[in-house]
Order: sequence, then structure tokens, then C-alpha cells
Amino acid sequence: MKSNSGKRIGIFGFGCVGQGLHDVLQDNPHLHVAKICVRDKEKLRTLPKHSFTYDPQELLQDESIDLFAELISDPKEALQIVRQALEAGKTIVSANKKMISENLTELVALQQEFGGTLLYEAAVCGSIPILRTLEAYYGNEPLQEVSGILNGSSNYILTKLDAEGLSYDEALAQAQALGFAEADPTLDVGGYDALHKISLIAAHAFGAVVKPEQVLRSGIQHISKGDIHLAQALGARIRLVASARLNKNNNLELQVLPTLVFPDSELYYVEAEFNGVQLQARYAGDQFLKGRGAGSHPTGSAVWADVSAALAGYKYSYPKFRYNDEEQLKPVPLEEDDELKVYVRSTMPELLPQLPWKELTTFGYSAKSTQLVGTINRKDLLQHLPALKQTIAFVALLPAQVSGEQVVQASGAVLEEAA
Repeated sequence: MKSNSGKRIGIFGFGCVGQGLHDVLQDNPHLHVAKICVRDKEKLRTLPKHSFTYDPQELLQDESIDLFAELISDPKEALQIVRQALEAGKTIVSANKKMISENLTELVALQQEFGGTLLYEAAVCGSIPILRTLEAYYGNEPLQEVSGILNGSSNYILTKLDAEGLSYDEALAQAQALGFAEADPTLDVGGYDALHKISLIAAHAFGAVVKPEQVLRSGIQHISKGDIHLAQALGARIRLVASARLNKNNNLELQVLPTLVFPDSELYYVEAEFNGVQLQARYAGDQFLKGRGAGSHPTGSAVWADVSAALAGYKYSYPKFRYNDEEQLKPVPLEEDDELKVYVRSTMPELLPQLPWKELTTFGYSAKSTQLVGTINRKDLLQHLPALKQTIAFVALLPAQVSGEQVVQASGAVLEEAA
């Protein structure tokens, strides 16, 4: 094993994660920060000015630097940095899940061509080592499903709604004040962040290259107290759950949807900014991992784990990736024919599209809102979801065993209690 003595690291970005990594590095005297590259020369920072540079090339062309940490928010700029580092055969770690998930094929090819290393554990589940677990323990074992709560910001909001009865806006403001959510929270509450994370998990769990438009995605931004009370009346909690699973035809399905989870699921007990991941393996059975998914130090710690692993010579092996005759990664086909049962509440019922429901129960109808429970083919929901979202709809996945009649009864109980 290589020694870490005297190693030098160059850091791109000094936001929440960059500062978290810097704090963690203070406990390791054998790894020295060469410079930190930032964009804003006028911004007040916790370190002296000589610690920073404003030119990425000052770091990228410094031959004395052993490893780079890319921790900026701009995916296009992040791609340029990671691409240049890999083309030079360098080692780099990144927490930019959007950039990595949308360019994974190219990034894997660059590592193979030039011998560089890219690690990105911190891009997926904060402090949970899910990618290393998939590579080390499930690289040769067939998996049936990987699912979980992958976004700490949205989970914090949902927990506050459920446990304290806060409104969505109140809970979001708290998450922003604590640094769990950005000023523009769209990536978190809209399910985009979880989408990029489940795409990376699918790559390591199933060898799949997935495009964002293949993933069935809906967020929590239109949730109401009434939706929370309805879930509680059913004995459930609402969580934003991302999943990648093989269906009955052995084809892969990916989705990110608000989901009613019950006490028989480990996800029911994942609260605040924590993440939780469930794995269903053919031989090992079920496993569950839980840890902090948001915040400076949990994510900074995950970056540090990648840094120390990379310096010790660790690389992803991508054991389940599939290649075509030209040795290029090929996408795994996604199957959309399975049925889903969903709860929908729309504040613009007059604009509801005519969906090809298999079964449908409508209730709570008024001029301002309507609720329904329906069963629909996945491919049909994927096709019509953009039109459904135009009606300011909240969409949540229901377990197959929950009937429309049970939801209607629970809704009635909520109304009686409110009265």
C-alpha cells in the first residue's frame, strides 16, 4: 500500500463540501492542501487569501499535486476540470452527481485510455459508502433492487411536515437555514438530485447507462398538509424514494417518486437529513445502510474517504458494465410495461389529462382540487407525467396492496378529524 506521507491535494471549490473537506483534512498532517481554486475574488472566506487561486490551470498544470478534489456546483465547468485531469492521467475525486451521471460513458473511457482515476462516492449518498459496497460485496452477485432515500434536503422537509405539522414553506426555510437546501431548492425537491444519484447506483449495481429521460421522476414541491394527514391516516409516511429494480421480465426500471412507506419498511424510520439504502440480493438477501446525507462534514468526510482510497491505489472496477463490439459501454434497455398504483392530488382539476387508467377511484372533488387513486402502466405514466405536472399535481406511489377504497376511507377520517 502506498504511503500518504507528503501528498499534495488541489481543491476546486470552497462551498459547503469544500469547507467540510478542508476541516476533515486538518486531522491528517500527511496530506497538504496545495491551493484551493475559487471563482469570486471578493467573497469573504475563512482562510487567508494566499490559500486560494482563481485560475484552474494553476492547479491542473502543477506537477507536484498528487490528487485533485472537484467540488464546484457548475456541472459544465466541473466536466472540463475532470476531463483535463483524466486526460493527463491524474487522480481526481468529485461530488458533482449531475456531471458524472450525464457523462459517465465518456469518463469511464477516459480512465481506460489514459490511466487516470475518478472516484465519486460523495456524489451519491453523503456518508453512506454505497458505491464501494456495491463494488466490493456485490460485484459478482445478481441484485434484484436497490432503492432508498437519497436526498437529505427533501427528507428533512418531509420529516418536519410529518413530525411537527409544519407547512412545506416553513420546512423548506428551516432546511435552507441549516444549509441542507440551496437558495434555489429545485434540484432537491424536484427529484433531480435523487435521479442523478440512482443513475450512478444503477451503473454499479446493474451495469446500466441510463439517460435522465428514461427515469420516471416527480418531486415533493407541491405536497400539502392534507397529503401528509392522508398518509398518517393510512399508517404511513411520505418519503421521496429512488429505486432501480429488475422487473418480472428481467428488465431494468428506474424511478424517483414520493412514496407512501409503512412501518414494515426500513425507510419509514429514516428521518431528518439522513439517507437510507435498501439492497435486495439474490443470495445475500436484504441489506440496509443508513447515514447522514446532507451537510458540510458528512459529505466532506465522504470526499475524504475517496481521497484516502485513491491515494492507496483504489479504482472502480465496474464489474457489471456491458460493452459492445467496439468496446464501448452500451445502454441497458429499460422496460416500462409494469403497472403502478399512484395517488394524485391536482389543484387544477379542469386541466387533468385523460390518462389510460387501468383502474380509477376519484374523490375529494371540488372546483379547487381533486384527488384520485389509479393503476396505470409505467410507460403511460412516464409519457403523461409532464402534462399531469402542469396541473400543479402532487403524485405519490402507493403499495399495490393499498386499495382505492382504503385511501377514500382514510381521506374521510381526515376530514372528520379536521371538522
